[in-house]
Amino acid sequence: MRLADRVFLVAEGVRIALEAIRGNKVRAFLTISGIAIGVLVVVVMAAATHGIEASFQSDVDAFGATTFQVRRRDIRLSGCSPTDDTCTDRRNPAITLSEREAIRRLPTVASATDQWSGSATFRYRDRTLPGVGYDASSATWMEVDRGDISPGRNFTAQEANTAARVAIVNDSLASQLFGDSDPLGKAITIDGVLFEVIGVYHATAGFLKSLDGRGPDRPRAILPYLTAKQSLQFFDRNAIVLVKPREGVPQSEVMDDVTALLRSVRGLRPGQVNNFALITNDRLLETFDKLFGAIFLVGLGLSAVGLLVGGVGVVAIMMISVTERTREIGVRKALGATKGLILWQFLVEAATLTTIGASIGLALGWGIAAGVRAATPVPAAVPGTAVAAALIGSALTGILFGILPASRAARLDPVEALRYE
Repeated sequence: MRLADRVFLVAEGVRIALEAIRGNKVRAFLTISGIAIGVLVVVVMAAATHGIEASFQSDVDAFGATTFQVRRRDIRLSGCSPTDDTCTDRRNPAITLSEREAIRRLPTVASATDQWSGSATFRYRDRTLPGVGYDASSATWMEVDRGDISPGRNFTAQEANTAARVAIVNDSLASQLFGDSDPLGKAITIDGVLFEVIGVYHATAGFLKSLDGRGPDRPRAILPYLTAKQSLQFFDRNAIVLVKPREGVPQSEVMDDVTALLRSVRGLRPGQVNNFALITNDRLLETFDKLFGAIFLVGLGLSAVGLLVGGVGVVAIMMISVTERTREIGVRKALGATKGLILWQFLVEAATLTTIGASIGLALGWGIAAGVRAATPVPAAVPGTAVAAALIGSALTGILFGILPASRAARLDPVEALRYE
């Protein structure tokens, strides 16, 4: 068959499909809706996952490409019950202050930042904010954060080492406590303890930060680690250390040095496993991929249900179309149309129906992604692979479910078809 003939048959199939939609509005609506919902779920899930992954990567990169965490326990998606013997790391000791200081003294380490998070009641004059989160950190915390302080300054190493009662507040906390007045030098109380505000921190937006309350839209403060430990008396058993290697030193070498140091300090014999964990950025991303991979599979399952509903609608509407056009099919066969041509025409018609549904689903998905991108720190975007998968999947759905009615049309006897009324 010539290319021009194939193009003509495709155009004719599309025209007939549009006529079928106009003639069977309810059935066509149900068919298109099922396909559109299925595609919409895939597109939204892909856009959200793509955006969250980009934001997550940005947050992780803020730590530094070679920075890694020293933690009491490994990170895992599933929790551990008290009777689970496989989760032996729940008995791991905390990373002590002396161990952190020893890590800082390693020649291959540029900085080692303590980090622990808690919440407290913040008060300024007659304004009280309960349950405000805060980070207790070393003076080097800005080395693993992309935010900036203006106006004001960061606390110094001396202030951190002497447990000075100074605090840095973010934009949201400054606005809620002080309104339009200058927060610098103001005295606030945190769980009844007096602190001086020395800076205003502008946090960068990101999924990871927003997830744990560190986003710019949530009130938060940053305090010297030792100050918070002594004045607020928090329990820092799960505090972590962010270790940044010196320039030019491979991450693996620094991790080996930290591992050797902690094993030596803790008196671990060669056959004993580590009772601490070192977590790299790659490991964080791997955990993220597992989590959202599982969520995406659930989305695919929901999408498959939508496509199945649309596919059943394709069968119904195409069967009706074959019945209504029986005499037309007989005329075409009498004039020389082969079974292959009849089959091709009806498959094109079925694929057109599902492609229209996919296009509507894509348009809605793009709109939702744009809304998420505008309203949240997640840069949601529809990847090209999702667009291609949606269009190809919808077309295949039309072909797969259109095979039965198309085969019925192709097998019609031309004599019997011409007699059909």
